[in-house]
Amino acid sequence: MKIKITKSGLKKDEVFFLTEFGEGRGIWCSAPVKPGTETDVEFELSELLMRWVDILPVPASGFNIRLEGDKVVFTGVLENIEEDGTGYLRLGESLVMFECLGEPMALGVFVEVQVRDVSIYPLSI
Repeated sequence: MKIKITKSGLKKDEVFFLTEFGEGRGIWCSAPVKPGTETDVEFELSELLMRWVDILPVPASGFNIRLEGDKVVFTGVLENIEEDGTGYLRLGESLVMFECLGEPMALGVFVEVQVRDVSIYPLSI
């Protein structure tokens, strides 16, 4: 996913970013980057998420990334959840992978995934 770094945060390597779907925050996992930099990245959601708590169906019909208190909220289509709990959220052309537990959820519908920690890795081309 293409992002633009908008500013540095208070935590070590924390950055705020803008995408075509909205604004978020995360930890930059590479050489330091300056505000204004545009790059393609992959997001890693490393915390174990609970279905029906951290992942909720929503009546949305569009992709979105937003800040809500100390959380980053991703709104996208729940593509798949494998038997081992690996889930895939579609945001436009990009897939965000996460780990989850809990009761089954319908696939192919819009959901919100709420996380506190987002790691950001630049893609090497």
